[in-house]
Amino acid sequence: MTSNFKNTVKRLMLFSIFTLFSISAGAASGMFWKAESASANTIYLFGTIHTDDNRVTDFSPAVISAIKSSDAFMMETLAPKDPSVLMMPVGSLKDMLTEAELEKVYELTEFHVMHRNAALRMKPWLLAAIFDVPRPITPFAQDNLLMAQAEDFGKEIIGIESTAEHFGVMDSISMDEQITMLREVLKRTPDAKERDYERLVQAYLKGDSEKLALLNAEITGNSMQKDLWERMRVKLLDERNALMAERILEAAKTKKLFVGVGASHLAGQAGLLAMLKNAGFKLTPVKLKPVK
Repeated sequence: MTSNFKNTVKRLMLFSIFTLFSISAGAASGMFWKAESASANTIYLFGTIHTDDNRVTDFSPAVISAIKSSDAFMMETLAPKDPSVLMMPVGSLKDMLTEAELEKVYELTEFHVMHRNAALRMKPWLLAAIFDVPRPITPFAQDNLLMAQAEDFGKEIIGIESTAEHFGVMDSISMDEQITMLREVLKRTPDAKERDYERLVQAYLKGDSEKLALLNAEITGNSMQKDLWERMRVKLLDERNALMAERILEAAKTKKLFVGVGASHLAGQAGLLAMLKNAGFKLTPVKLKPVK
């Protein structure tokens, strides 16, 4: 494996889809919650946004204290030991895109500091998610830094999903549909990506889940056919939420947990907050320092 390919994998180790947030109306307010139950250990649930923007990586003392007091840190997935989970089983984008589209892929590959050969073999839906971010993805995203903090405190690190589950979640979407998703992203201008990114970050900083929901429907849902978006939503949110809740609740039987997952997974009737409440947990929002 070349060093460039290794660097690409490193940057994608804990990558989760950045732009997908909860689409449920009336989402609960707040990104950090304490869940308590008489029959299980305390769970701290923190909604993350996958960027290294220092506006979201300057963690509140309440977050650091919660990590320190926990027995284990849980996140969506750990680093893939086998990079093949990121790749198409067969084929290359060279055989699927026009010359003009390939040139755009090469341009964005360079921008995101990826190896060209790796990008050409990557699952198109995953490549689309990476290319839709207006800044290069680095190992210093918010969730990675939370994990590093937990490691510094000597906490057990647990992946809620296996890497195969995490990066295979969209494999049921046809290759034609994945290519369509990628083509739509290739058409987006840097200014449009930056504008949408800033709107999402501002909503996140305000803990405004309902606003995130509306933005997601506008940015992501409107960029593809309605039936494809609905199938993606079910795969990425509903089905994964059920699996994650089951595993978090099982771990909480023996450990006090700090759980960091994408903000998409918190709110709504099928979200983790609702599932914890239905499991008998009392939920309390944890106050964070105000946004300047």
